[in-house]
Amino acid sequence: MSPLHHLKGRRVFVTGHTGFKGSWLVMMLNRLGAHVTGYSLAPPTQPSLFAVADVRELVTAHYQADVRNADQVAAAVHAAQPEIVFHLAAQSLVHRSYRQPLNTFSTNVIGTASVLDAVRSLAGPCAVIVATSDKCYEPHDSGKPHDECATLGGRDPYSASKGAAELVTAAYRQSFFPPDRLTDHGVQVATVRAGNVIGGGDWAEDRIIHDIVRHLTAARPVPVRNPTAIRPWQHVLEPLQGYLTLADSMLAEPGAQWSTGWNFGPTPGNDLSVRDLTELFIDSWGSGTWVHTHDRRAPRETPVLRLSIDKALGKLAWRPRLSAHEAIRRTATWFRQFFDKPGSARLLCVADMVDYAAFASASEATNP
Repeated sequence: MSPLHHLKGRRVFVTGHTGFKGSWLVMMLNRLGAHVTGYSLAPPTQPSLFAVADVRELVTAHYQADVRNADQVAAAVHAAQPEIVFHLAAQSLVHRSYRQPLNTFSTNVIGTASVLDAVRSLAGPCAVIVATSDKCYEPHDSGKPHDECATLGGRDPYSASKGAAELVTAAYRQSFFPPDRLTDHGVQVATVRAGNVIGGGDWAEDRIIHDIVRHLTAARPVPVRNPTAIRPWQHVLEPLQGYLTLADSMLAEPGAQWSTGWNFGPTPGNDLSVRDLTELFIDSWGSGTWVHTHDRRAPRETPVLRLSIDKALGKLAWRPRLSAHEAIRRTATWFRQFFDKPGSARLLCVADMVDYAAFASASEATNP
């Protein structure tokens, strides 16, 4: 695992820092010694990891604003003068995208363009990482993993908006930050596509972990809509470590090779069905049941999603360290301990990060 030495002391601009992944990323960057400016709407859930883990106190500057407001984004970026930008702000829920398609497209497409346009005015070099999704790819029923060259697409508003965000990023990269002219502009632009992320502090509506925890704490059966659907489940620390490794590589050795798309998913064999995830979570929790709640009116979902991570394995000093089983166990343990002691959220996150680093180091020694 890369030690990420090049992130220490860097000015970092994070959009979506009040969200689940954004809060974890800020905590990771803080431990690395980076100076973080956060730009986001108010926390999207109640409770939120941002609030219960006191993430606000870890950022140098905090902007509560809409990523679609290009003038506000530009002003915040100009003030921060970041050396690294992580763009995570998004409408990230598939089911909500059916209810609010225009909001989904404007946030995920115009918001991405606003951030990239703001970067154009920076005076110095910058590494930009735009987070999209594994759902940016045109779905298929073969079960074959999507690699970074797979066709972009999307059959629902959320997935299509993420495919469109990829196209917007590619257009800005080729028009304003061409990789073969890096010495002229100094801006490297990459996109990152993660799998289905789980971990402590995810209270987002319609997400499987929130549904499971909410029903288990109420001693009710967990409703499962699509038990046979297969997804690339991974602990939140895995893709975020990938994003940070990519950023560190861009800083250490600037070059055209980084300005492209990257998949950060689990290792092959860790793609589990929703049924498997639910049953493993219940086992880790210690009690509970689940029930299949089929709804013919529910939006159609792709039966199988898998990511190929061969590119990241071969070109970056990164690889997944946690099995899906371990990711599920750690997530269940986080929530159990949080409910036992609600003020422990930050400590639980730090403990997960410390354990992850130790686990990765031991894995590196065993399987270099």
